[in-house]
Amino acid sequence: MEPDRALWNASTKKLRDFYDLTPNAPIYEKEFGFYVLDKWISRGYLKPRDQVEDYQAYLREVFELDEPAVEPLKGLGGCWAGLCPEFEVKVLEDRGKYELVQDVCGRGVLYFKGRRDGFMPTYERHPVHDLESFEKNIKWRMDPTTPERDILIKPQLERAVEGQKRGHIVTQWSVGGYMYLRSLMGAEELLYMFYDDPDLIHACMKQWFELADARTAYHQKFVVIDELALDEDICYNSGPLISPDMIREFLLPYYQQLYENVRRRNRDNRRVRFQLATDGKIQTIMDLYGSIGVDYFSPFEVASGCDVVKLGQQYPDVLIGGGIDKRMIALGGDDIKRHLDYIMPAMRRRGGYLPTCDHGVPEEVSFENYLLYRKLMKEYCR
Repeated sequence: MEPDRALWNASTKKLRDFYDLTPNAPIYEKEFGFYVLDKWISRGYLKPRDQVEDYQAYLREVFELDEPAVEPLKGLGGCWAGLCPEFEVKVLEDRGKYELVQDVCGRGVLYFKGRRDGFMPTYERHPVHDLESFEKNIKWRMDPTTPERDILIKPQLERAVEGQKRGHIVTQWSVGGYMYLRSLMGAEELLYMFYDDPDLIHACMKQWFELADARTAYHQKFVVIDELALDEDICYNSGPLISPDMIREFLLPYYQQLYENVRRRNRDNRRVRFQLATDGKIQTIMDLYGSIGVDYFSPFEVASGCDVVKLGQQYPDVLIGGGIDKRMIALGGDDIKRHLDYIMPAMRRRGGYLPTCDHGVPEEVSFENYLLYRKLMKEYCR
């Protein structure tokens, strides 16, 4: 049964229009992320984090962003496997100004001592090298029947049940297969394993599917899933990180079966959107993933040659997120306006577009330029 539209607020209506690909509708306003926050806070533009109870709500107020209208269901991983329990975080080696740390997914990560974010870490060890290490270190942590999983998801499910009554989108998130495999083996080692030990890859993916399918089936006892979303990060600036043939063999069969099962289990036969959240040059794999039902791609990075206007014309039935060039916002002034003049009128006429600073707001963007960007966006989106 569809939610009662009389209960929808303005943000929910805009987000529903996005998912319905409604032409000329007001556009939902959100941001991908703020990698510049510490800089803006240190310069006094924003309040310190410890002075605000809900910092995301504070940012929405400052930048006039829409209220959340998505109810995310997690527990299946994001940038790594959906482990339960996760590995103990502990220092493995002291190397002077550096330390080697075991992280939550069992990797040995080299950090600056006393600092574990704000830079690209170095991964020196990974938990999977063969079938034996997969079964010893990972497989049992991906058991879908672990009772703690029900306990951990309960608050999210309760929010999703109530949010769905108000028309919110219920999104089931999971780590994508490539991101999952990379977290287990490392980016370089994984590439060899596709050739040297394909049985190991399939064993890992079968466990990924078993966990995702069983847990989504449990969630669907309580809510109807509007969207299945995979955190994949499979592209870079000139295309995918593995070949189309590898994607077809090692990823798509598991994705397709999961998607079909989720759709079949939905109680009201509602359409399930299928999002692939990746990076880089998305257009090189859109047809490939579209062949199994993926109809929402993000974040369309302009520096990788993603032009949302052209791609929106080429794929009129695909939902598009991202696509605003962070470099243009950094330049400011007329550069921002020219950029938005090109994108926003065309994409509003089309519908199905959710604009964000393509992959988050970097430190190169000044507070003043971001405020100008937000002022202009209000005019295009309302």
